[in-house]
Amino acid sequence: MDHVLKIADRYFLTPYVYPASWPEDGALRQLISLSLLTNLGAQTVYIIFGALNFYCVFDHRLMKHPLFIENQVSQEIQLAITSLFWMSFPTVLIFFLEIRGHSKLFDDINQSSRGWPGVFLSVAGFLFFTDMCIYWIHRSMHHKSIYKIPTPFASHAFHPLDGFLQSLPYHVYPFIFPLHKVVYLSLFIFVNIWTISIHDGDYRIPGPLISIINGAAHHVDHHLYFNYNYGQYFTLWDRLGGSYKYPSVLQGRGPTDHIGKLAADKALIQ
Repeated sequence: MDHVLKIADRYFLTPYVYPASWPEDGALRQLISLSLLTNLGAQTVYIIFGALNFYCVFDHRLMKHPLFIENQVSQEIQLAITSLFWMSFPTVLIFFLEIRGHSKLFDDINQSSRGWPGVFLSVAGFLFFTDMCIYWIHRSMHHKSIYKIPTPFASHAFHPLDGFLQSLPYHVYPFIFPLHKVVYLSLFIFVNIWTISIHDGDYRIPGPLISIINGAAHHVDHHLYFNYNYGQYFTLWDRLGGSYKYPSVLQGRGPTDHIGKLAADKALIQ
């Protein structure tokens, strides 16, 4: 996060916002700046990628499903924006510790004992570690989903405490394991986009990956049936924890199949 803060300081905050008497490395200034950047970044990623997925990928036939709530999209957006705001407070404190040098984040590849191979291994380690932690956090404190037929805007529409606890593994990882700063920032953006994508209603997934990747086809069953497919990226921990469910949409029993059946029944009646 310090790279983002330095860029913001150089091109905007120092020349246009803060008085000259406020040094860039001042704790109060850094906390205020991090609050602004965290909120702006989170809301921007959510709105832009949520909207792109909703208008370009999401199957709008799902909005005709009986379980789709009236004014659901606006409710999802309102809840997500509110949750992201409240989540930002503890998140900023963690970012503050990072830029103050208390984590194991590093700039120079040469600082990694394994060089570039170590960087790639750290990506795999990050995904494995966070997937494992999020599975157990999600499962231990999960309540029945509000939105049975979610849209991409439902990706961040959760209680702030729930959302922060599920994001905590992303922040904890670089305090335990070395991780390149740019890689960390990229992964942080990726996981937010991924979270949006598993709510986008596009249930297509390459055959060989069905049993490995926990995509939108798997996640819609999590919303519909509550106690299945808690994983973030992979199906591993659901399999180990006994909560894996083969996607209903791939068995002809998904939401769009239900909509088609309702339409066919209506046509027969008419």
